[in-house]
Amino acid sequence: MSEKEISEKMQDIMKRMRNRREELNMSYQTLSEKVGISKSTLQRYETGYIKNMPVDKLEEIANALQVSPAYLMGWDIDEPTTLAAHFDGDEYTEDELDEIRQFAEFVKNKRAK
Repeated sequence: MSEKEISEKMQDIMKRMRNRREELNMSYQTLSEKVGISKSTLQRYETGYIKNMPVDKLEEIANALQVSPAYLMGWDIDEPTTLAAHFDGDEYTEDELDEIRQFAEFVKNKRAK
């Protein structure tokens, strides 16, 4: 894998981190407190100034952002599509179902702690 490909992959991770943090209306300060790293380190991860993020920090950031590490990495993985609730069919949009799935992942991650 070339340096350019690594750079593009890191840019994708940074973009997903920033977008999710902004979706949650979360400041750098709040996220840094949830993860247990300094605000400046978090900013350097998100801006790409630090090019190699430790796996444990990626996982902690994902948990704080209520997404999976696989989501931040941009991996396509087959995730179960069965939810623990039954819906009539079309009362939720696909975006709303994605939010429900993300919340379910968040609840599972909380349980693991």
